[in-house]
Amino acid sequence: MPHSRIRFVTQNKKQILLVDLSDCSATEVEEIVRAVPAVVTGQPRDSVLILSDFSRASFNKEAILAMKESAVFDKPHVKKSAWVGAESLPEVYQKSIRSFSQREFPKFKDQQEALEWLAND
Repeated sequence: MPHSRIRFVTQNKKQILLVDLSDCSATEVEEIVRAVPAVVTGQPRDSVLILSDFSRASFNKEAILAMKESAVFDKPHVKKSAWVGAESLPEVYQKSIRSFSQREFPKFKDQQEALEWLAND
């Protein structure tokens, strides 16, 4: 893995890619998000389950641009995505990422709830 905050976890025998952005600065968010496609695109198309945890993270223009670009770049490989802690990500940014990537990002109150939803296929 290119970054310690990007790792696979197992839930109900399913591999889920956890992108842990909790408590990160905007610069850290950008750095971590830019490392995600390298992991995702190494997996089969339409197979990756991703949980992104934004709890208490900070964002700036560069971090949001990186999130939009990553969401488009790895889209063919992603089966389902979920967000936790999205209340720290302003709604205008959430809409921009969804619109730019043509992807949906269901939001959950905690990691466990999101993991259950992702693994329930």
